[in-house]
Amino acid sequence: MNWYLDAFKNKYADFSGRARRTEYWMFMLFHILTIFLLAFLSGALSELHLESMGVILLVVYILASFIPALAITVRRLHDSGKSGWFYLLTLIPYIGSFILLIFTVQDSEPMQNKWGPNPKGPNTDEINEIGKPVEF
Repeated sequence: MNWYLDAFKNKYADFSGRARRTEYWMFMLFHILTIFLLAFLSGALSELHLESMGVILLVVYILASFIPALAITVRRLHDSGKSGWFYLLTLIPYIGSFILLIFTVQDSEPMQNKWGPNPKGPNTDEINEIGKPVEF
């Protein structure tokens, strides 16, 4: 839940950097659960003849969460070494979303890439430092 809340509080429109698989999939889990919960609530309210109230809540949430969901997907693409522009593949019917799914489940690039250091831990460029003199 902290990953989900962090995307709204601290990284609302942060398209720079990298996002781990855990960060991405935990956000998506709670995002989809929230959409299902609001859709269920909308259906329950329609039984009470208040369907417009449920639909309004769902639309407001979807509009409010569009930017964080897009930003975390772009950061996830950065982590796997792809440009955020690969998100536009979702415009290709059927196959585009499948390709994006494959990109989001790929492991992180182990070392620093042009979007920043590996978010999994310390910089793993130590192998390149072997044999170099130590600076004091």
